[in-house]
Amino acid sequence: MKELELKYGCNPNQKPARIFMKDGELPIKVLSGRPGYINFLDALNAWQLVKELKEATGLPAAASFKHVSPAGAAVGLPLSDTLKKIYFVDDINGLDESPIACAYARARGADRMSSYGDFIALSDTCDATTALIIKREVSDGVIAPGYTPEALEILKEKRKGTYNVIKIDVNYRPEEIERKQVYGVTFEQGRNEVKLDDEALFENIPTESKTFTAEAKRDLIIALITLKYTQSNSVCYVKDGQAIGIGAGQQSRIHCTRLAGNKADIWWLRQHPKVMNLPFVPGIRRADRDNTIDIYIGPEREDVLRDGEWQKFFTECPEPLTEQEMQEWLAQNTDVCLGSDAFFPFGDNIERAHKSGVQYVAQAGGSVRDDHVIDTCDKYGIAMAFTGVRLFHH
Repeated sequence: MKELELKYGCNPNQKPARIFMKDGELPIKVLSGRPGYINFLDALNAWQLVKELKEATGLPAAASFKHVSPAGAAVGLPLSDTLKKIYFVDDINGLDESPIACAYARARGADRMSSYGDFIALSDTCDATTALIIKREVSDGVIAPGYTPEALEILKEKRKGTYNVIKIDVNYRPEEIERKQVYGVTFEQGRNEVKLDDEALFENIPTESKTFTAEAKRDLIIALITLKYTQSNSVCYVKDGQAIGIGAGQQSRIHCTRLAGNKADIWWLRQHPKVMNLPFVPGIRRADRDNTIDIYIGPEREDVLRDGEWQKFFTECPEPLTEQEMQEWLAQNTDVCLGSDAFFPFGDNIERAHKSGVQYVAQAGGSVRDDHVIDTCDKYGIAMAFTGVRLFHH
């Protein structure tokens, strides 16, 4: 198949729409549903991300994409009982035996608010365990190199048979030159084929702290590969093999760092005993539960705690999570990694990152204020590598 007609483009008024190959066959096959223009943008960007994560780490990988940026990305490490509970997969049988299911549980679970209605990419064959996780989440579709018969049957039943399931040819290699049009003008450039698992990325360490653990290097590689497919400007916080906060598409880098840091803080606060034991009413919808948790640990907590409101969500009014309790809990988050798609222009980014437990940083370097950034890292004993690699993505 050389081309596939689409219902419309980015918006319903943008017709006609299609994806096609100038030479050769399309590297995808639609097994279920009718994916749209944005679905394919998400699917093909997300596939590249998980493919590179698998190649770099040797572990199965998954990504959760929304509007052509990742909401989450992770490799298939086992989940602790705490993570299983806050990701709402503690009732999934066979999870521990399925690394690809663990990868998606992490990618979807770290920022559940942003992943709502995601497009999923899996580096490995989708098994029944992964399909069962996908089945009960609000999602637009999935792309993977293959599906077990049982998994495909589960996915084809989702959304009354309209759920988008795409199979990608793992042997497909795109042309070295890529092109796009803007206002009728064609842009052409070489594909960004930079390899981000090179040990040389960690050779230029200007900070006093120069030690990167094996886990830190792995997590920084995950951050950099995630950023390679995130709309710029972007930064990414990673811990234990998964992105825990992605700040995408901001004109100001400090706003990226704050946005992603706030997401990382929310991820950690969701593990607080008060949050894990919130007395939700039976049958609360998953989206309502996620949003209620988000509000409960935020500055507008009274919106779900005041009389007349808490009854909609809880069987009894929970005690608020106080500012002191939050700060004490956040102080326990350590060994977080931070990647940036370009240099940090000022030390304020490091100041903010430190508040979210960042101990390791990888960024391009090259700012006229590199000295200020280095000094701020030294202030907190943070190890930082200048990779010399910029990762803008548009």
